[in-house]
Amino acid sequence: MKQLSFILFLFFAFSSCDSIAQKPVANGLKWYTDINEAQKQSQATHKPIFALFTGSDWCIWCHRLQNDVFDKPEFVQWAKKNVILLELDFPRTKQLAPELAKQNNELQSVFKVQGFPTVWIFTLNQDTATKKMNIAALGSTGYPQGAEPGKEQVKFLSDANKILANKS
Repeated sequence: MKQLSFILFLFFAFSSCDSIAQKPVANGLKWYTDINEAQKQSQATHKPIFALFTGSDWCIWCHRLQNDVFDKPEFVQWAKKNVILLELDFPRTKQLAPELAKQNNELQSVFKVQGFPTVWIFTLNQDTATKKMNIAALGSTGYPQGAEPGKEQVKFLSDANKILANKS
């Protein structure tokens, strides 16, 4: 799935709301929750979007990915240098704002995400003439299975760097 092209006018029809645009900064990392805000930052910095599909309040593997990878200094440094972070949450006990839930469900459908956690790295550009959004999907990953215990971040970052190498 190298190139997906479709109209994302629904995403851009939603006004960006500061209360849902980003999560609080943790470990010095800014995780956006609004695709519009992530896309603006991606365009401004020329960095791809790192979209985490997660079940924040129920998914054990999502919690492990957070603890074993995202909370590590190596990941923090790598993320600041290489990507714009986007969290797409699918909670079971807390309720998301309707426009945020709709956005997350649409992106889950576009990327055909069936399990959590899933990470997709992609670029998103709007064709000014047609208003179509073009997604260039670089690749996906998840929890680093088979990693040496205590070194999950090493395998994850190796896999993520291989995906970034697809950016041309």
